Amino acid sequence: LFRAWMFLVTLLGIFILSTLIGVLSSGLEEQLDGLRKGRSRVVEHDHTVVLGWSAQVFPIISELVEANASRRKACVVVLGEKDKVEMEDAIAEAIDDRRTTRIVCRNGSPRSLHDLRIAGIDSARSIIIVAPENDQGEKSDDPDVDVIKALLAITNNPDRKASKYHIVAEIRDPKNFAVAQMVGKDEVELVLVGDLVARIMAQTCRQSGLSVVYTELLDFGGDEIYFKEEPGLVGKTYAEALLAYEDCAVIGLRPKGGAPMLNPKTDTPISTGDRLIVVAEDDDAIKLGNPPAPASAAAIVPASEPEMQPERSLILGWTWRAPSVINELDNYVPPGSTIHVVADSDTAEETIRTDCGTLKRQKLQFRRADTTDRRVLDALKVQGYDHVIVLCYSDTHGVQKADATTLITLLHLRDIAEKTNHRIPVVSEMLDIKNRALAEVTRADDFIVSDRLVSLMLSQI
Repeated sequence: LFRAWMFLVTLLGIFILSTLIGVLSSGLEEQLDGLRKGRSRVVEHDHTVVLGWSAQVFPIISELVEANASRRKACVVVLGEKDKVEMEDAIAEAIDDRRTTRIVCRNGSPRSLHDLRIAGIDSARSIIIVAPENDQGEKSDDPDVDVIKALLAITNNPDRKASKYHIVAEIRDPKNFAVAQMVGKDEVELVLVGDLVARIMAQTCRQSGLSVVYTELLDFGGDEIYFKEEPGLVGKTYAEALLAYEDCAVIGLRPKGGAPMLNPKTDTPISTGDRLIVVAEDDDAIKLGNPPAPASAAAIVPASEPEMQPERSLILGWTWRAPSVINELDNYVPPGSTIHVVADSDTAEETIRTDCGTLKRQKLQFRRADTTDRRVLDALKVQGYDHVIVLCYSDTHGVQKADATTLITLLHLRDIAEKTNHRIPVVSEMLDIKNRALAEVTRADDFIVSDRLVSLMLSQI
């Protein structure tokens, strides 16, 4: 009987041990599978969270790596609706040198309360929300909806932290700006993408090379814009602050509790708590210099104002940003100017009629035609225009096809300029920064990589 009982106990022990091994193996496999899929919760603190997956993630991470170079242990967490391994491989291919920054990828929806907890947003120093891509690798049809939903999930989470978040998000349609502002309140800084790019494009077409200046100010290489409180200038005027530095330039003033002012009146006093807005190589390079010598009033000669003549502008191609570009140009051109839009688009004419009906200084004409057709460009006599803007068909084409269409148009314009021996001032929009190098052969005056500029702005804020 004793041997029989021992035999049964042995069998039971083997069964229990086998079950335990199976449970441990299954649990370990489940945990490893969760790690592979990117569903485990991050344990980082004071990190930056990027919500959404698109091509903008790469320049954002690249700039954050540059900005975090002075920090010993920095971390960027990316939460997107894409396989974790795919995201890691794409980032590794795009960004070689990560310096002191560790990049963590997690699979999940930025609109899900549970998935947001995975990214550890409550312990993050800042959150960046980008418009996600669809399955074809292009921006979704209504990206603002995804951004607003993500804002709602963060700010209205019942288990959210008590302190304020620092959120930066992009909004495409101006009509959605007020709604996003109501949702995010004072916890979100919104970048109106169309308005930003339209302003830069309108100004760059009148001053070639301006996009390089904007890129220099917005990226973390070279000089950037900083806010600096300077107790040594309290009680002095803005004019005195302009000459107080040797290695940086003052461009504005932010009063305590007030909105920033760029280039205010020179007699504006500087009070305690006011912060100067300066362009400097780094924040530790903002140091007061020696008092400047007094200016010689005799050396100042007033410049004569040139007489403004009506201008002719030409826009080739179409994108959803085109109406903003047209309206922005109306602020700079002299009265009596004309703007001619040529695009192969089904919606362009109707959009122009509804969104560009308040032009005051320029008369608008539209013609539907293929902008890559040499006969169309020859008939336009492009050499007679003061400004030529080439836009990408980003609404109807993918990134590469849209850039290819732009390249063909630019090559035709270069050939026309060479054959007519006329300089054609051309500013072009590109979507993929890698295509900018290819476009250099077209000898355009300037290229604006719109998505990259938006990414730089998001990173700085």
